[in-house]
Amino acid sequence: MEIKRKIYDKLLDWKKSANGTKALLIEGARRIGKSTVAEEFGKNEYKSYILIDFNKAGKKIRDLFDDVANMDVFFQSLSLEYNTRLYKRESLIIFDEIQKFPRARQMIKYLVADERFDYLETGSLISIKENVENITVPSEERKLRMYPLDFEEFSSYLGEELLLEYVAECYEKEVPLERTFHERAMRLFKEYMLVGGMPQAVLAYKKNGRDFEAADTEKRDILDLYRDDIRKAAHRYNSKVSAIFENIPAYLSAHEKKVTLGSIDSGATFDKYDEPLFWLDDSMICNLCYKCNDPNVGFALNKNESFVKCYLGDTGLLVSLTFSENELSDNRLYKQIIDGNLSVNQGMFYENAIAQMIAAKGKRPYYYTRYSEEKHRNDVEIDFLLSNESKTKFRIMPIEVKSSKNYSTTSLGRFEEMYKDRISRSYVIHPKNYIRSNNTIKLPPYMFFAIV
Repeated sequence: MEIKRKIYDKLLDWKKSANGTKALLIEGARRIGKSTVAEEFGKNEYKSYILIDFNKAGKKIRDLFDDVANMDVFFQSLSLEYNTRLYKRESLIIFDEIQKFPRARQMIKYLVADERFDYLETGSLISIKENVENITVPSEERKLRMYPLDFEEFSSYLGEELLLEYVAECYEKEVPLERTFHERAMRLFKEYMLVGGMPQAVLAYKKNGRDFEAADTEKRDILDLYRDDIRKAAHRYNSKVSAIFENIPAYLSAHEKKVTLGSIDSGATFDKYDEPLFWLDDSMICNLCYKCNDPNVGFALNKNESFVKCYLGDTGLLVSLTFSENELSDNRLYKQIIDGNLSVNQGMFYENAIAQMIAAKGKRPYYYTRYSEEKHRNDVEIDFLLSNESKTKFRIMPIEVKSSKNYSTTSLGRFEEMYKDRISRSYVIHPKNYIRSNNTIKLPPYMFFAIV
């Protein structure tokens, strides 16, 4: 495995804690590296392993799951078919692309009870959920979500571990980075925005001498794959899912960045589009961010499903979805983003990257707005809300994202006045260095990983 992934440590924890009593299902969007990390885990941590790819498995392999009453015959057949000896409590069996063959998932209950081997499953999340109608979902299954590379994984693969350590140290000490290192870290973050965290794109970027165009080619293949998934898997509402997906750059480039259904269909309402939105969220192709009406209490209890932002699950994919191949082919647009001179709304990429970082930590992003009847517009707009998730001492962390060095925090100031008793700390993400002003911390986007 060329790219070190954080999820590997979670697999080690599962192996130790479950001790054969639970299978592990790795859920995630397509092409984020689920199969790669599962196979690497099998190679490194077990005496032997078998990977059954249900995209390729023929009738002979599938027929084995018709009857597992005789476990000895079942495992013998697997061992012979894959020419791999299995060792009791020292072998791993991987069910890859499990959504393609739900019957194998149903058998997990009996395979785990047999106690001979460990079991990993991988699959695309939405297909897993849709293909369970005729099976009993095993309770002997633990789930683990996987995401594209986060900023730390991307930076480490590019050989910037020491820079990351320095960033984390500066955050802990509440001091800015030395200027040259700040500039270097900002460039690294912009590279991450442009390339994204899809492993194939990251590999192509590095192997071709940090070539953005090589990464873009891989990303466009993935976007086509997602479009194909939408056509095949979204069933009765695939046209609505496709319309939302293709319009994501338009939504995020608008001032409020929320999904505006009128741009798709003049008669569209959220009750007609809730399933397509949920599909994109469940597939992990997108990260939905709902408005919270009352940040005084748990966000989920006060979310407004009629007001939602739809961020793409990977910011690099968003860049390729936003611009045509011709716009990106001569690298001038990449240079404009790196230099901070892009004429279009660069803030959409910053904001999408922060949403991606929040989601990768297993947190649901929310946002807040307040409409002023007097001004006939929103007079308070907070990009993201995080909380300490405490039920007894609930505290809010408002986050504003700024892509320009020149900005105001009027909206954040009004929000702080409204909810000062509930705010633990406020954050402004900006391109400038670390600054602390009373209870508000202004920090560069490359430092955000230290707070979530």
